[in-house]
Amino acid sequence: MYPDFQVLFQSLFGTEMPAWLSIFKTFGFFVALAFIAAAWTTILELKRKEQQGLLVSTISIITIGEPASTNDLFWSALLGFILGYKIGGFFGHLSEISPNPAAYLFSAKGSLIGGAAGAIIIAYSRYIEKKKQQLPEPETKKVAIYPHQRMGEILAIAAIGGLVGAKVFNAFESWDDFIKDPAGNLLSSSGLTFYGGLIVATAGFYFYSRKYNIPFRHLCDATAPGLMLAYGIGRLGCHFSGDGDWGKFNTAYITGPDGALMLAGAHDKYGIIHQLPRAQEVFFAAPNWLPRWTVAMNYPHNVNHEGMQIPGCMGDYCSVLPVGVFPTSVYEAVTCILLFCLLWSLRKKIRYPLHLFGIYLMLNGIERFFVEKIRVNYKYDLGFIHPTQAELISVVMMLAGIGILLFYKKKEIVSEQVKPFIEERNS
Repeated sequence: MYPDFQVLFQSLFGTEMPAWLSIFKTFGFFVALAFIAAAWTTILELKRKEQQGLLVSTISIITIGEPASTNDLFWSALLGFILGYKIGGFFGHLSEISPNPAAYLFSAKGSLIGGAAGAIIIAYSRYIEKKKQQLPEPETKKVAIYPHQRMGEILAIAAIGGLVGAKVFNAFESWDDFIKDPAGNLLSSSGLTFYGGLIVATAGFYFYSRKYNIPFRHLCDATAPGLMLAYGIGRLGCHFSGDGDWGKFNTAYITGPDGALMLAGAHDKYGIIHQLPRAQEVFFAAPNWLPRWTVAMNYPHNVNHEGMQIPGCMGDYCSVLPVGVFPTSVYEAVTCILLFCLLWSLRKKIRYPLHLFGIYLMLNGIERFFVEKIRVNYKYDLGFIHPTQAELISVVMMLAGIGILLFYKKKEIVSEQVKPFIEERNS
């Protein structure tokens, strides 16, 4: 596995790489790719709906040509101070920060000199920028802003709401670990529950759409394919970083003395398999036609430091699982990317608004519900059943998706006021 870019490049090029590369985490890189992919597909869909007249612009009044105000300079200086304070803190403390940059970013540590320099540079840059744009008499203009032009704000809501929701829901999903170290759990770069992020971000989208008169049903439909694609890409990040999002132990394979995965049987000299919880193990030896990695991986150099020491390994990431596990993150990545292709092909054929989002809810719920059967997660004790958090949310998503498809049949009608706009744009 490749927890950070230093490990990745050392593996690719077979030579020692600079320590500063360890700041860039593989999982974070895939999360960034997921956001870019979701933004790209959502912009395309918003533009298509605008051309159909289903989404229209809102008018904003802006003033151009004004000099930099005290308020502008204050917020620029504050932003510059925060950036400089944190970036400056990297110098001289790289070895302490690189294992967990997220914890550093949310801590009070930093460089006062770097912060002061950042405040001066950003505030002065803002002053010069406004000076160049200054007019003898400031002008007030009305500007039409379309939904796709608000993608930056939508991404900000997705990022903030998604992160908060993912961390909070993960705390409930791994309650025992959270109780042991609440601060470390919340500030860790790993441990993110997608459904928590989806729920909180969707709530944010709802209030945002009402503020700018964007029909929420069309915003949901526009984001549905991108959400599925982002989920698949995010799961690739889980896999390549080895962040613990794997399935049950496959006791057909164990880690040998050299750290490589091998058939168990007589090789289980230390009785490793007998020490595993029975509820977390499955025996499945891959047939000859099926690659072994599809049913068992031991995630060497995983980012969570889980397992036993890799013989002869030196460095930050020297753990390997003693028994193979089902690579459920790979299953989900492949499945969700294929489901994205399905949603993308259906998007122009759907008759009613919100139905594409309903299909997304149903498909994502089904996918996650079944993969939970071979994943290891915290289970709630509800008496006669013991579901995981993801199974409960999956069922709700499936029912919501089915409900939308069955009962929401509102036909979208383009108003007479919008028709001239469509004809003008299409001419």
